[in-house]
Amino acid sequence: MENFVLNLPVYLILIFTVITFLQSGIDKLVDWKGNYGWLTGHFKGTFMGGMVSLLLGIILVLEVITGLLALAAIFTLWRNEDLLFSQWALGLAAVTLLMLLFGQRVAKDYAGAFTIVGYFIVIIFGLFLVTA
Repeated sequence: MENFVLNLPVYLILIFTVITFLQSGIDKLVDWKGNYGWLTGHFKGTFMGGMVSLLLGIILVLEVITGLLALAAIFTLWRNEDLLFSQWALGLAAVTLLMLLFGQRVAKDYAGAFTIVGYFIVIIFGLFLVTA
């Protein structure tokens, strides 16, 4: 129980990661057409405009893998006090967020890019906790 309390911030950040990435990935899967339509308009006139389907698929896969990896990280941290899955989950979350940030910047959606920064800060703090 003592280690659970000591690792509580890590557990909370991993739960945050599961909710954020699994919900987003599942939303893309369930509402592919809606997401594709919105993103096609969002990236119209950019070099990414013709790649929306491919990029949406890549992000969907990364988000689902990140969410599932974070779920596995919660279990392995609780069961074995092992932080390896946590490092991988949070590292992949950071890379995925950087990809999303790049897309928002290319689309010149600076408000959307700013929103991603908040998520990124939480993930980087989690990475700090599991690697320090």
